[in-house]
Parts: sequence; C-alpha cells; structure tokens
Amino acid sequence: MKWTNDSSDMVDDRRGSGGGGGMLVGGGLGTIIIAAIVFFLGGDPSSILSSGLSQSQSAPTEQRQLTTQEQQIGKMVKMIAGETEETWSEIFQQNGMQYKKPRIVLFENMTQSGCGTAQSSMGPFYCPVDQTVYMDMSFFSELQQKFGAKVTEFTVAYVMAHEIGHHVQTLLGTTQKVDALRQSGRYSEADLNRVSVATELQADFFAGVWAKKTDDREHILEPGDIQSAMDAAAAVGDDNIQKRSSGYVNQEAFTHGTSQQRMEWFMKGYQTGDIRQGDTFSKLLQ
Repeated sequence: MKWTNDSSDMVDDRRGSGGGGGMLVGGGLGTIIIAAIVFFLGGDPSSILSSGLSQSQSAPTEQRQLTTQEQQIGKMVKMIAGETEETWSEIFQQNGMQYKKPRIVLFENMTQSGCGTAQSSMGPFYCPVDQTVYMDMSFFSELQQKFGAKVTEFTVAYVMAHEIGHHVQTLLGTTQKVDALRQSGRYSEADLNRVSVATELQADFFAGVWAKKTDDREHILEPGDIQSAMDAAAAVGDDNIQKRSSGYVNQEAFTHGTSQQRMEWFMKGYQTGDIRQGDTFSKLLQ
C-alpha cells in the first residue's frame, strides 16, 4: 500500500500509557472471534465479554516507551484515518450531507470506551456511543497466526475501513434503526442474526467503496492489496470461524456473514464505488 501525506488528528494512541477497565461491549469485526468460539463450544460468551472488570482492577498495565516499529504503526494508522476522513467527507458532500470524523483509539490489553471496557480479546470494534473505533494491534497477529490470513498494511486499512463503515451507518441512521429492531421484542434470535449479518456486510461494502474512491484519488493500491483485504474478510467469515472452533456450520447463528458473502460485498463496493449499491438489508428495515 502506498503511503500518502495525509495524517489525522483524530487518533488517540494509548499504547504504552497503562490502563484498566470494567465490563465489555461488542460489535466490531473481531468481536466474534473469542465470544463466538466460546459459544460454539457450548460455553457462555457473556463470561468472556464481562471478564475485564476484575482483571482491570487488579492488573493495570505499566507505562512504557513505544518501540520504533510501534511508532511507525501509529503513523500508518494516522495516515489511513486521514484518507478515510477525506474520502468519506467527499462522498457525504456529493450526497448533500456533512461527514463527522470518528476518533480512532489505539490501545493494548484494555482501555475505557463509551460502550464499556475495550479488551484486546474483542478485536477492533466501533462504539456508536462515543463514535470511536477501538483497535488493539495484536489482533492482526491473531488474524495471521490463528485464522491464516496474510497480514499486510492494507489488511490494517481494510479492518479500519470496515469499522469506519459502522460509523457511516451511524451517521446515516442505519445503526439506530437496527437497534430499534433489536429492542422491539418482535423478532426471533434467528431474525436478529440476519439483521446483524446485513449490518456487517454493509460495513464490508463501505470498506470497498472507500478503497475504490481513495485509490481513484491517491493511487494507494499496490499489487496484492485487494487480495489481502479479501483474505482478511474470508478469515473472519462466520462459516470459517465455526469450522475452526466446532467443526461444523450453523447458519442460523451467523452474525457477520460467510467468507464468500464478506468477500463479495467488499468487492461490490470496490467495483462500483457507489454507496447507493450497498443495500444488504433489502426491505428488512422498511
């Protein structure tokens, strides 16, 4: 991936600063990895999602200096964040709207978020309460070592673009409609899982739109970049995770979409570059 001169002032790098936390929130690209594995093995994922409270109270992280490599990663994240801001500001303006920039928090182990305590076991996620993306970069080592995805700089860009896709959904009101459906009590768990899948696939679509529009403007893509995004999307497909954790696939329990669906919707966004083509819900929210 070609680096540009853009750099966001919305990145809060908390790595090396210590931290602690309380209970958890979910909802991002990597959240499913730990909780879903526990669920499909017959356990209670809430025990994973709420375990941060006692840990954070007793074991805060000591402060330390960031390594040269960590500082370089921070610069890369700021660059990618800057490109997402520029691209989405242009898209929103072209559609008669104003884009509000999200914050990006880099942390290690755990940190406080507007949705509760962010933990590394959750993977990257977006919190609509404070409109912030939370990322522990150790997720990418897990993605490569446990899920077989080749991690490149553009893998990081894809993951960030997916989470910022959830921010776009919040700005467009989709997040609020989905929350209203969940709270209505009128739908089965299987129905709500399908809504969750539609939400995640749309975030993948928005990531593809971002890649297309940003490359058109800045020519950031290099050979293999799109494939690395596809590999990451496939690695965190529900079917792939279920097969690895339990040996079988339960479609009614899908919450993020299959590997094939995630790749297809990312590519649809990349090929069209048109946010109007990203209706993963059809008439579900009408």
